[in-house]
Amino acid sequence: MGPFLATILTFAIALTFLRAMDFFAHRGWIEPRLSRKLIHIGTGPLFVLCWLLFPDQPESRWLAALVPFMIVAQFALVGLGVLKDEAAVQAMSRTGNPREILRGPLFYGIVFVVLTLVFWKDSPVGMTALMLMCGGDGLADIVGRRVASPKIPWSREKSLAGSISVFAGGWLLTAIILFIYMSAGVFTKPFSTYLLPITIVALIGALIESLPFKDADNITVTLAAVIVGLLVF
Repeated sequence: MGPFLATILTFAIALTFLRAMDFFAHRGWIEPRLSRKLIHIGTGPLFVLCWLLFPDQPESRWLAALVPFMIVAQFALVGLGVLKDEAAVQAMSRTGNPREILRGPLFYGIVFVVLTLVFWKDSPVGMTALMLMCGGDGLADIVGRRVASPKIPWSREKSLAGSISVFAGGWLLTAIILFIYMSAGVFTKPFSTYLLPITIVALIGALIESLPFKDADNITVTLAAVIVGLLVF
């Protein structure tokens, strides 16, 4: 498959998923907060798996990064009020204020653009960091609000159950993605050699996520995962 066709398919898959979540939230079938987190969890794995559609050509990473860049541009325009998209606002904001999209969701998209360009399929570091942000940070809010557990002493708005879910969700999603990439022949090391690095990255990511940084987890958790990943992979 050529890189341009792969780009079109990737954009179509990403947009279909986003619009489905927007539609469900707008119709009231799922809560806006849950929709926001499902977008957070699901968009990343779909996008990273779509990298396998791209041939090993220099322009592939740039064309792949174009997909989250275009989505980020849309987020920015909606958040600034240039574009009107009530379904997207309802799905991605907590209070219905479009400017909320200029924080967490916008940072989320920017991180995808940067890590796609920097790491691509050349290293497991980028996709590990992305999966920790998606599966870990995204799952924390869902589990933390539904499972009663003690609060984190240094961050009273976060719970032990949420922090454990960051570790477990990030670890599991990363393991699945790396196993698929190994099965596709992109990575040639035995799968067992990735288990300890994944565990270390997920643990550090969970600790960073537990810190009381509001709306900054998409950056802090991912940056920590990249730094640790460069050391352990």
